[in-house]
Amino acid sequence: MGELSDYPLHFQQTVAWGDMDAFGHVNNVMYYRYFESARIEYLEQFNIFNYDVITVISKSDCRYLSPVFYPDQLVVATRVEEMRNSALRMRYTLFSNSQNKIVADGEAVIVILDAKTNTKKSIPEEFKQQVIDFEKQTGHDVILL
Repeated sequence: MGELSDYPLHFQQTVAWGDMDAFGHVNNVMYYRYFESARIEYLEQFNIFNYDVITVISKSDCRYLSPVFYPDQLVVATRVEEMRNSALRMRYTLFSNSQNKIVADGEAVIVILDAKTNTKKSIPEEFKQQVIDFEKQTGHDVILL
Protein backbone atom coordinates (compact mmCIF):
# COMPACT_ATOMS: atom_id res chain seq x y z
CA MET A 1 0.00 0.00 0.00
CA GLY A 2 3.04 2.27 -0.31
CA GLU A 3 2.49 5.73 1.07
CA LEU A 4 -0.60 4.62 2.99
CA SER A 5 1.79 3.47 5.68
CA ASP A 6 2.35 7.17 6.47
CA TYR A 7 -1.23 7.40 7.77
CA PRO A 8 -2.19 6.14 11.23
CA LEU A 9 -5.87 5.49 10.43
CA HIS A 10 -7.03 3.17 7.64
CA PHE A 11 -10.80 3.29 7.31
CA GLN A 12 -12.42 0.49 5.29
CA GLN A 13 -15.14 1.75 2.92
CA THR A 14 -17.33 -0.50 0.77
CA VAL A 15 -18.55 0.99 -2.49
CA ALA A 16 -22.32 0.54 -2.71
CA TRP A 17 -24.27 0.22 -5.95
CA GLY A 18 -26.09 3.46 -5.11
CA ASP A 19 -22.78 5.35 -4.91
CA MET A 20 -22.56 5.32 -8.71
CA ASP A 21 -24.03 7.95 -10.99
CA ALA A 22 -25.56 7.80 -14.48
CA PHE A 23 -22.10 7.51 -16.00
CA GLY A 24 -21.45 4.21 -14.21
CA HIS A 25 -18.75 5.37 -11.80
CA VAL A 26 -18.82 6.59 -8.21
CA ASN A 27 -20.28 10.09 -8.05
CA ASN A 28 -17.85 12.81 -6.97
CA VAL A 29 -19.99 13.69 -3.93
CA MET A 30 -19.40 10.21 -2.51
CA TYR A 31 -15.68 10.85 -2.16
CA TYR A 32 -16.50 13.60 0.35
CA ARG A 33 -18.77 11.19 2.21
CA TYR A 34 -15.98 8.61 2.33
CA PHE A 35 -13.65 11.29 3.72
CA GLU A 36 -16.32 12.26 6.24
CA SER A 37 -16.72 8.69 7.48
CA ALA A 38 -12.96 8.36 7.98
CA ARG A 39 -12.79 11.76 9.68
CA ILE A 40 -15.53 10.86 12.17
CA GLU A 41 -13.82 7.52 12.90
CA TYR A 42 -10.57 9.38 13.55
CA LEU A 43 -12.12 12.04 15.82
CA GLU A 44 -14.35 9.63 17.74
CA GLN A 45 -11.46 7.40 18.77
CA PHE A 46 -10.32 10.30 20.97
CA ASN A 47 -13.87 11.13 22.14
CA ILE A 48 -13.78 14.64 20.70
CA PHE A 49 -17.53 15.01 21.07
CA ASN A 50 -17.34 14.42 24.84
CA TYR A 51 -15.75 17.88 25.15
CA ASP A 52 -19.03 19.72 24.37
CA VAL A 53 -17.81 20.71 20.94
CA ILE A 54 -19.05 20.40 17.40
CA THR A 55 -16.96 20.34 14.25
CA VAL A 56 -17.62 22.20 11.03
CA ILE A 57 -15.76 22.10 7.76
CA SER A 58 -14.41 25.47 6.64
CA LYS A 59 -12.61 24.13 3.58
CA SER A 60 -12.58 20.83 1.73
CA ASP A 61 -11.09 19.61 -1.52
CA CYS A 62 -10.59 16.43 -3.47
CA ARG A 63 -8.26 15.53 -6.30
CA TYR A 64 -9.69 12.73 -8.43
CA LEU A 65 -6.99 10.53 -9.92
CA SER A 66 -8.99 7.59 -11.29
CA PRO A 67 -12.70 6.69 -11.44
CA VAL A 68 -14.02 4.16 -8.93
CA PHE A 69 -16.62 1.50 -9.78
CA TYR A 70 -18.91 -0.92 -7.99
CA PRO A 71 -17.96 -3.36 -6.56
CA ASP A 72 -14.87 -2.17 -4.73
CA GLN A 73 -13.43 -1.99 -1.26
CA LEU A 74 -11.61 1.24 -0.50
CA VAL A 75 -9.14 2.27 2.16
CA VAL A 76 -9.44 5.88 3.30
CA ALA A 77 -6.07 6.65 4.87
CA THR A 78 -6.39 9.62 7.22
CA ARG A 79 -4.10 11.83 9.25
CA VAL A 80 -3.96 15.23 10.91
CA GLU A 81 -1.45 17.47 9.16
CA GLU A 82 -1.77 20.58 11.28
CA MET A 83 -3.43 21.88 14.44
CA ARG A 84 -4.07 25.50 15.28
CA ASN A 85 -5.84 26.98 18.27
CA SER A 86 -9.35 26.08 17.13
CA ALA A 87 -8.86 24.26 13.82
CA LEU A 88 -7.13 21.25 12.37
CA ARG A 89 -6.25 20.25 8.85
CA MET A 90 -6.74 16.63 7.86
CA ARG A 91 -5.40 14.79 4.83
CA TYR A 92 -6.98 11.81 3.10
CA THR A 93 -5.73 9.27 0.57
CA LEU A 94 -8.24 6.95 -1.08
CA PHE A 95 -6.91 3.55 -2.15
CA SER A 96 -8.90 1.16 -4.38
CA ASN A 97 -8.36 -2.52 -3.63
CA SER A 98 -9.73 -3.64 -7.01
CA GLN A 99 -7.45 -1.25 -8.92
CA ASN A 100 -4.56 -1.67 -6.44
CA LYS A 101 -3.76 2.03 -6.54
CA ILE A 102 -4.54 5.42 -5.07
CA VAL A 103 -7.59 6.88 -6.79
CA ALA A 104 -8.05 10.20 -4.96
CA ASP A 105 -6.69 12.41 -2.24
CA GLY A 106 -8.01 15.38 -0.36
CA GLU A 107 -7.88 17.74 2.57
CA ALA A 108 -10.29 19.40 4.96
CA VAL A 109 -9.99 22.15 7.51
CA ILE A 110 -12.12 21.39 10.55
CA VAL A 111 -13.06 24.17 12.96
CA ILE A 112 -13.91 23.36 16.58
CA LEU A 113 -16.95 25.18 17.97
CA ASP A 114 -18.48 25.34 21.43
CA ALA A 115 -21.60 23.16 21.27
CA LYS A 116 -23.69 25.69 23.21
CA THR A 117 -22.59 29.02 21.73
CA ASN A 118 -21.49 27.95 18.21
CA THR A 119 -18.38 30.09 18.63
CA LYS A 120 -14.80 28.97 18.02
CA LYS A 121 -13.33 27.00 20.87
CA SER A 122 -9.73 25.97 21.52
CA ILE A 123 -8.95 22.37 20.70
CA PRO A 124 -8.88 20.54 24.05
CA GLU A 125 -5.27 19.97 25.17
CA GLU A 126 -5.88 16.30 26.03
CA PHE A 127 -7.28 15.71 22.53
CA LYS A 128 -4.30 17.52 20.95
CA GLN A 129 -1.83 15.34 22.82
CA GLN A 130 -3.67 12.14 21.88
CA VAL A 131 -3.56 13.14 18.20
CA ILE A 132 0.15 14.01 18.40
CA ASP A 133 0.93 10.65 20.01
CA PHE A 134 -1.25 8.73 17.53
CA GLU A 135 0.41 10.42 14.54
CA LYS A 136 3.89 9.66 15.88
CA GLN A 137 3.13 5.93 15.51
CA THR A 138 3.77 6.38 11.79
CA GLY A 139 6.64 8.82 12.25
CA HIS A 140 4.48 11.80 11.35
CA ASP A 141 4.85 15.04 13.28
CA VAL A 142 1.76 17.23 13.38
CA ILE A 143 2.43 20.87 12.56
CA LEU A 144 1.41 23.02 15.54
CA LEU A 145 0.57 26.65 14.78
